[in-house]
Amino acid sequence: MSLWRHLDGAKVVDLAQPMRTGMPQSPNHPRFRMVIERRHGDMVREDGGSAANEVILTGGHVGTHVDALGHVSQDGYVYGRVEASGIQSHQGLSRYGIETFKPYVGRAVLLDVAAVHGVDVLPPGYEITPEDLEAARRRAGVELRRGDAVLIGSGWSREWDRPSRFTGEEGGVPGPGPDAARWLVGHGAAVVGGETIAFERIAPGRGHATLPVHRILLVEAGVNIVETMRLTELIGIGKPEFLLVLNPLPVVGATGAPVRPLAVLAA
Repeated sequence: MSLWRHLDGAKVVDLAQPMRTGMPQSPNHPRFRMVIERRHGDMVREDGGSAANEVILTGGHVGTHVDALGHVSQDGYVYGRVEASGIQSHQGLSRYGIETFKPYVGRAVLLDVAAVHGVDVLPPGYEITPEDLEAARRRAGVELRRGDAVLIGSGWSREWDRPSRFTGEEGGVPGPGPDAARWLVGHGAAVVGGETIAFERIAPGRGHATLPVHRILLVEAGVNIVETMRLTELIGIGKPEFLLVLNPLPVVGATGAPVRPLAVLAA
């Protein structure tokens, strides 16, 4: 009974972007498409009942999703110095697929870097630094504990309805640089998340030419990444500490999968 009392009056905030055909996504991944395959009336049962259903085509890194540890390699190796060529086939990854991600239900901290700079949205291509993260932590008045989920607010959720800007075609995307990634690892983050399609900074005109933050987090430190989160409502509430429920689809062998993260805020 004591557990349920803690949830009395709690507010649940959905941190996932809605998935629809034409939504902004990384050009590196297959396009999302959903179509109604069977319409009401195509088949009618003898009692007059009917049903509609759809076909969904998607990559694992579309919409709000979690990167598996096997998603990125460096010099031929994935996390734990495992040779990438030895774990992949047309059926997926035999190690470090997204099904090996243990559902996360635990403490999360939101570091609102945009607020540190007094803006709603960080500029395109802005590199978030350790100093930014530390300033956001102090502003929130929270301590980071080993094993926390750490979410970074850049305000970029507000650009969701402007696809070319959201994906960085109009000058890049804000996000952590390598030093900020090492700061997150040093503070013991178990999983990290942000509002952009690649989590890390995308420099103007560079696209996804290099992704050093992915290397540091996934390959070197074994820290999963959540991308394309919708943090606008959570930022507006102003509670930097909450319970996060994170459980991506367990697609065996996949390098990533869609997720609908939920923030549970105490009354």
